[in-house]
Amino acid sequence: MARTLAWRPRRGGTDGSAATAHAVDRPHAAPRPDAGPTDAERAVGDCAVYTPDGRVEGRLPLHGAVASAEQRGGFVWVGVQQPSAEEFAEIAAVFGLPELAVEDAVKAHQRPKLEVYGDVLFAVLKPIRYVDSEEVVETAEIAVFVGRTFVVTVRHGVSDVLAGVRRDLDQAGQGHDLLAHGPAGVLYAAADRVVDAYDEVADAIDIDIEQIEGQVFGGDEEDHAQRIYKLKREVLEFRRAVAPLERPLQRLTETDVPHVPAALRPFFRDVHDHAERAAERVEGHDRLLTDVLSADLAQVSVRQNRTAVRQNEDMRKISAWAAIALVPTAVAGIYGMNFQYMPELGWRFGYPAVLLLILVVCLGLARLFRRNGWL
Repeated sequence: MARTLAWRPRRGGTDGSAATAHAVDRPHAAPRPDAGPTDAERAVGDCAVYTPDGRVEGRLPLHGAVASAEQRGGFVWVGVQQPSAEEFAEIAAVFGLPELAVEDAVKAHQRPKLEVYGDVLFAVLKPIRYVDSEEVVETAEIAVFVGRTFVVTVRHGVSDVLAGVRRDLDQAGQGHDLLAHGPAGVLYAAADRVVDAYDEVADAIDIDIEQIEGQVFGGDEEDHAQRIYKLKREVLEFRRAVAPLERPLQRLTETDVPHVPAALRPFFRDVHDHAERAAERVEGHDRLLTDVLSADLAQVSVRQNRTAVRQNEDMRKISAWAAIALVPTAVAGIYGMNFQYMPELGWRFGYPAVLLLILVVCLGLARLFRRNGWL
């Protein structure tokens, strides 16, 4: 998990030009004779062409989709879910995707980032959702390849971000903003939905933290450290999705990113502002949970000390009563030895005198212990 921040070059210059040498530098593959769907085509969830007037009806075959998009003046969007390396290799060959980015898209477990490979823009987004019943942050991953006339998306995990973007595009009519912005519009719509979900997750975590605060500072005698620590780990998972995304979004507002029209940069700037706000909320959650955990541990320590004090008081009382009870026990033990020649046995007032002695000593000990706080 400990990698560099989102924007990083690949074995060369700052624009990723060195990595371009690994790209598949060949024309888009031409349609092949009908031989049934290939493994790559079976792995594709949807393959459609979008023009400024909307979606072209039907689903296109993988081979020849780019040519169809170019003829219609639009772009093709190919959506894939958790493909194998073999399945995605064919897709990469069709669209000329860079080898290093293809490897990242297939293996997943990447940080949010933005990389430029020649004429291909590669981005990784981390959609998350909060399962409130389990207090768990679930993370998915989306890899997006943006070219001049195509978008290829790869999804790992459970997320409805791309489905929502696809639904919006399918229902969009002539002049819709997303369609007007071309392939980069898909990237913007996906990033916007991802960041909007961050606010929803942050709101849900706010509710749980308020509940924990009420329990910790409301006199609840239970130990909440385990729940607080678990929620703190989920906030850390949240941070891993949010914090590295700020730099890629800021980069998308700059002028040297291919296929991102100038009209779209203010929209990415707005998404960047929302991501910064989400990152600040995550940092606040982490600090607040740290303070609540410290307070809970302090209260546990106080309760333990209070219990120890009560136990010490009980032991002093028990010891005091044991000392008082020892007096009659000792005297009775002496006179219970049944020797024939004991001086007090023949004395008329011996019995009441011994009882009086026992009473005086016991009362004296009781007064002494009470004055010292033992009784």
